[in-house]
Amino acid sequence: MHLLQVTPGLCSLLSSKNLKNFRIVLIVSMLLSSVLAFTQTAIPDTPAGKVLRAWLDAFNSADRAKVEAYIKTYDPDQSVERMLGFHNQTGGFELLEIQKSEPLLIKFRVKEKASPTVGIGSIQLKDAPSAVVDSFSLRAIPPGGVVESVTLDAAERNRVIDGIAKNLKESYVYPDVAQKMEGAIRANQKQGAYDGITDPDAFADHLTKDLRAVSHDKHLGVNFSPVKLPPEGDKPNPDDEARFRKMLERTNCSFEKVEVLPRNIGYLKFNAFADPTFCGATVVAAMNFLSHVDAIIFDLRENGGGDPKMVAMISSYLFDKPTHLNDLYNRKEDFTTQYWTEPYVPGNTLADKPAFVLTSKSTFSGAEEFTYNLKNLKRATIVGETTGGGAHPVMGHRIDDHFMIGVPFARAVNPISKTNWEGTGVEPDVTVKAADALDKATELAGAKLAKDAKPETK
Repeated sequence: MHLLQVTPGLCSLLSSKNLKNFRIVLIVSMLLSSVLAFTQTAIPDTPAGKVLRAWLDAFNSADRAKVEAYIKTYDPDQSVERMLGFHNQTGGFELLEIQKSEPLLIKFRVKEKASPTVGIGSIQLKDAPSAVVDSFSLRAIPPGGVVESVTLDAAERNRVIDGIAKNLKESYVYPDVAQKMEGAIRANQKQGAYDGITDPDAFADHLTKDLRAVSHDKHLGVNFSPVKLPPEGDKPNPDDEARFRKMLERTNCSFEKVEVLPRNIGYLKFNAFADPTFCGATVVAAMNFLSHVDAIIFDLRENGGGDPKMVAMISSYLFDKPTHLNDLYNRKEDFTTQYWTEPYVPGNTLADKPAFVLTSKSTFSGAEEFTYNLKNLKRATIVGETTGGGAHPVMGHRIDDHFMIGVPFARAVNPISKTNWEGTGVEPDVTVKAADALDKATELAGAKLAKDAKPETK
């Protein structure tokens, strides 16, 4: 489910340098659009229609039990925490229109209840008997965007495959793996595996799965946009930048909650590491509110990643001397960028306070870097589930008017472990279900504070 959120499939860095990709990657866009006048449409009584109805009922309820039941029955790869977090952002959805209906495929439009944002969605099932979701996409429609109906032919499929091969060869972080991925989709193409696919969402999903079957890289993904994509290299205009800022303001830079729990334990929940150029002031406000706590808990259970500069900024509040956090090696440029804590952050640091990080299987990319860095530096206790396993930052590349590919172009290299969390995730120090992680971390923090408060006895 990819509307108004940073997702594992495309965790582009939300930075001013990446505003070009912000325009291109519609599924991570958080753009405000005009309210469109559509009438409510009855959901057809097909296998795909039943899944759409079940999703809307569960999602709009914001009830954990209903969401868990939906995921267990229809979409086992989905995350409870991510769905609930996404509901908090959108307020739920109103169904506006059914655009296409087949037994195993349904396309629709919805509107956020919390904003004028309209999105276009698609659900494809694996088969009718199981009614299990094969692919589910949900994209924001940008202001003034015209949704085009696209039916694939052989020429379009070949053009997309050629574009994938070109971009992988030029930029993918491991050239040998890029070659193997190209070989796999070329073999499928030759065998006619894609010949019967005319739906663009299904084609993009099929290609993504085939590429990931070789690379196991969750950042890698082919994406279809029903709205025409801007030209490659097209720079963001002032309106784009204004909408980008407005999106960050409306979501409070993805900072959801900051509070002081009993026993003076600080709690900070945020769901993305947004560009500090735009969101540094939000971090400063949050950390200054918590500047006198005796312990701190960072809740990253719904955090899909973001900008490594923001990872460094927030980490800087946990150290009182320069600390080497992480490196990123760019294969195409053959260049390594080092990330260290900042020499100064406004307000007090919490360098001598116990720190805890909450994780889930939805914790991804930059959120994993933050977790992995602190774990290797022995600066925090990690509580929750093993994270998603994405250590390769991604860049969007336009293939044609409607298709793009997110290509991981670099890899993280931790200065202590000399490796990263790609494909394995970050294992917690204390393993519990994500839903129980906050209670467990609060218990651990309280025990640590009680132990430290006891006078030493001889």
